[in-house]
Amino acid sequence: MVIPPIGAIGGIGSVGSLGPTAGATQAAPGGDFASKISDAIDQLDELNKASDTAAQQAATGDLTDIHDYMIAATEASTATELAVSVRNRALEAFQEIMRMQV
Repeated sequence: MVIPPIGAIGGIGSVGSLGPTAGATQAAPGGDFASKISDAIDQLDELNKASDTAAQQAATGDLTDIHDYMIAATEASTATELAVSVRNRALEAFQEIMRMQV
């Protein structure tokens, strides 16, 4: 079983890959960011489903290697913690912007 690197979780690459590339056409405003967020949420959902499936297999005795469940559960937990942390930072940034005086 191949364990993906942490950068692959959520489908978000390096900061440099988020900007437009030379010669590329720009997407509609907000479209690219929204699609990345949507993809990250979909991947988080898939990780949670895989963890739930492994937990059911472990409970019924269908799972041959318990470490497969532990890996799936840890991946889902780590991805969820990352998503919550990103959400909290985004909310903090929004609140800071709202406190700015014009």
